[in-house]
Amino acid sequence: MSLPDYKSSGMQALPADTHSAVVHLNVGGQLFSTSVSTLRKHPDSKLAELLSRPPKARADVQGRYFIDRDGAHFGAVLEFLRSDRLPTENIQEVHREAVFYNIQPLIKRLEETPQLFGELVGRQQFLSRVPHYKENIEVLIRIARAEAIATRCSTIMICVLQTEEELGFYDNAISSLEADKESVVTFGPWKASLSVRDLLDCVKMDIESRGYRVSVQPHVVEKNFLSRSYDFFHKLTFTWW
Repeated sequence: MSLPDYKSSGMQALPADTHSAVVHLNVGGQLFSTSVSTLRKHPDSKLAELLSRPPKARADVQGRYFIDRDGAHFGAVLEFLRSDRLPTENIQEVHREAVFYNIQPLIKRLEETPQLFGELVGRQQFLSRVPHYKENIEVLIRIARAEAIATRCSTIMICVLQTEEELGFYDNAISSLEADKESVVTFGPWKASLSVRDLLDCVKMDIESRGYRVSVQPHVVEKNFLSRSYDFFHKLTFTWW
């Protein structure tokens, strides 16, 4: 949000009794009206900062405070400031807005809801213990897109090593693989009780959240009585159409 002076920008001026003054907001094209006291309820938030002197916001052509942000979930943020009432849907989206506006009480309350508690305390804490997890997700998407030309599906091999002991077999396992060894993406090891299936569910969930259709299946290696077989490998398939 840029910071022109309200006198030169056409910004609505606040009356002397600013506590009860009505403020008109344009949030990404959606219009809202509220009081100064509501916006200043949490002094460290960006919404309270909005009303500083000079105001830290632009004005639209009607003199309303303009925030260049999608206003789809701003109403839920405003309702919390008015009544401390939490939304019952779109929890993650409202949480993202609360973080942007730095409304700490709303952030904390949302993170205690079942929808976010399991994600933040459970799944994300687990994934933080999986080395290079986020980078690997990006690599998987990049490889899949590169292999999508004139094909319906792209299949990538994943190697999942849960323990340090399994990591010790990595070179032998890769050598036994009848596939393009250069494109194998490896996850692990990690120090947590969650299983390989849990990790694969996370991979599928995070890629699907980006709009892709994916499936995961074990890669069956043909057994050879002269060598050990490994169950570290899984096929991740992107379906394009």
